[in-house]
Amino acid sequence: MMPKANVIFSSTITIFLLLSISHFPGAFSQSDKECTPEYDNTCTDKNKAFNLKLVAVFTILITSLIGVCLPLFARSVSAFQPERSLFLIVKSFASGIILATGFIHVLPDSFEMLSSHCLNDNPWHKFPFTGFVALISAVFTLMVDSITTSLFSKSGRRDPCADVASAGSPDEEMGHVSHYGHGLHHSNGKELGSNLQLLRYRVIAIVLELGIVVHSIVIGLSVGATNNTCTIKGLIAALCFHQMFEGMGLGGCILQAEYGWAKKAVMAFFFSVTTPFGVVLGMALSKTYKENGPDSLITVGLLNASSSGLLIYMALVDLLAADFMGQKMQRSIKLQLKSYAAVLLGAGGMAVLAKWT
Repeated sequence: MMPKANVIFSSTITIFLLLSISHFPGAFSQSDKECTPEYDNTCTDKNKAFNLKLVAVFTILITSLIGVCLPLFARSVSAFQPERSLFLIVKSFASGIILATGFIHVLPDSFEMLSSHCLNDNPWHKFPFTGFVALISAVFTLMVDSITTSLFSKSGRRDPCADVASAGSPDEEMGHVSHYGHGLHHSNGKELGSNLQLLRYRVIAIVLELGIVVHSIVIGLSVGATNNTCTIKGLIAALCFHQMFEGMGLGGCILQAEYGWAKKAVMAFFFSVTTPFGVVLGMALSKTYKENGPDSLITVGLLNASSSGLLIYMALVDLLAADFMGQKMQRSIKLQLKSYAAVLLGAGGMAVLAKWT
C-alpha cells in the first residue's frame, strides 16, 4: 500500500504543477513590451561568469550532499537519534529555514515576477495569481496527504478477534481466549498506529522533496542563465548555506521515514543534483532563456507560487506543528523554548540571505 500511495501522491502533485503552468490565459504569449534585464556593464563578463558557474555547480553539489547525508549518517551517534532532544532542536532549525524559504524567498519572487511590467495587464495585473496558486497548492497538498493516510488506515483496519471468538469452549477457555483477543486487539492497534505514523513520515519526505526540487531547479536556472558576475558571486555563498541546511531538514525527514538505503540514496541524489542541474540547464539555455521574458516570468512565477504554498504547508503543519504538539515537546517547556529559538535562528539566517541576495 505504501509504495502505491507514494506513486499516486507524486503523480498527482506533478500533474497539478503542470496544469498550474498551462491553465492560465496568456501563459505562453509574448507581451508587446520589450523587457531586457538591466545589468551593470562592469559586472557583465561571459568568460568569468562561465568559470564562476562551474564553481557553483561543484560547490553547491558538495554542500547539498553534506547537508542531506549528515542526518542519515549521524544516526550512529546517540545524540542524533530521532528520539533525542538534540535531534528535535536541529530539526526545528532546519524547519525554520524551510519556512523562511517559502515566505521570504520563493513567495516574494513569485509576486515580483507575476506583477512585472513585462506582462500584459490582462489578466496578470488584475488578479493575485501568486496568492491563488500558493493557496491551491497548500490545499491540494493537504487533500492528498489526508486522502492517502485515510486510504491506508481503512485498508489496514481488520478485526483480529473474529477467528478467536468463533471457537466454542468451556468458560475458562473462553475467558482465556477473550483475554488473548483483548491483548491482540491492543497489539494490533499499536501496530496500525505505528504504520500510520510511518506513512505520515514517508508522505512528508516525498512532498517536501518535491517542493524543494521545484524551487531548486528554478534557482539554478536563474544562476546559469545570467552573465552578471556580481550576482553570481553572492549567490554561490548564499546557495551553499541554503542547500546545506535545507538538506539537513530533508535528511531528517528521510531518516524518520525509515526507507531502505537504496531509496535514501535516490532521494539524497535527486536533492543534491537539482540545483547544479538547474545551473547547467541555464548555461545551455542562456542564449534563448530570457529572465525578463513574459514566458519565463509566467512559468517560473507559477512554479514558485506552487512551491511556496507546498513548502509553507509542510513547514508549519507536518514539521513544526507535528513536533511541537508531540509528547516529547509537550513534556518539556525547556525543550520547547530551545526549539523555538532554533526555528527563529534558522528563519533569521534565511532573512539575512534575502537581504544579501
